[in-house]
Amino acid sequence: MAPTKAKPRRQSNAWVENIKTIVYAGLIAIGVRTVAFEPFNIPSGSMIPTLLVGDYLFVAKYSYGYSTYSLPFAPPLFSGRIFGSLPKRGDVVVFKYPHDTSIDYIKRIVGLPGDRIQVRQGQLYINGQLCPRQPEGDYTTDDNGVKMVRKLYMETLPDGVKHEILKERDDGWVNNTPEYVVPPGHLFAMGDNRDNSADSRFMDGVGFVPTENLVGKAEILFFSIDAEYPWWEFWEWPAEIRWSRLLKPIH
Repeated sequence: MAPTKAKPRRQSNAWVENIKTIVYAGLIAIGVRTVAFEPFNIPSGSMIPTLLVGDYLFVAKYSYGYSTYSLPFAPPLFSGRIFGSLPKRGDVVVFKYPHDTSIDYIKRIVGLPGDRIQVRQGQLYINGQLCPRQPEGDYTTDDNGVKMVRKLYMETLPDGVKHEILKERDDGWVNNTPEYVVPPGHLFAMGDNRDNSADSRFMDGVGFVPTENLVGKAEILFFSIDAEYPWWEFWEWPAEIRWSRLLKPIH
């Protein structure tokens, strides 16, 4: 009996279906990354103790609406925000560095448009109201292998949001700033590691953050690793994972 060509046709159809599946999966992944969640990792210690070097987190991109920076590669398709809303004071957010939007920053929002922000003797004032802090003892930081002892405080914002901060000192100009008035369409962001954070206090650096530069709200840690050993010592990997931080909400 002469051979038929049904089998090659079935193989061809299988290849087509596999390619379709891969394309559909890719489109779904791009859609999720664009409108829902995007992963980020923490490379520096500016948000210690809330976030540690080696933390991996998901950012909810729908929290404050969408701008061009919500899209992969940030194509300049439109300006402003669609379905936009402001963060709350105390939200930890990812945003594009105003002077180079290829760089992502993560900080805590302490000032909204119209707010008056000032630091006096190391303590934060919002609209003239002191944000009280309660001492919680010493905290040893580990910022890329550099260990230092800081003072740990629980700070309370005017809205009642409580979060931990670190302080090394209360003198110096970053701890005694002029009063900043947040302009319309902008935010004031600070790191929780107050004496080791380039943030909105540096007007020639981060400065006021345009709301258009918001990427989203940091929601949850999905992985965390303390890379103490060389990467090739794979037998040490389980010991390096910070198991207690996995699936931890970010406050």
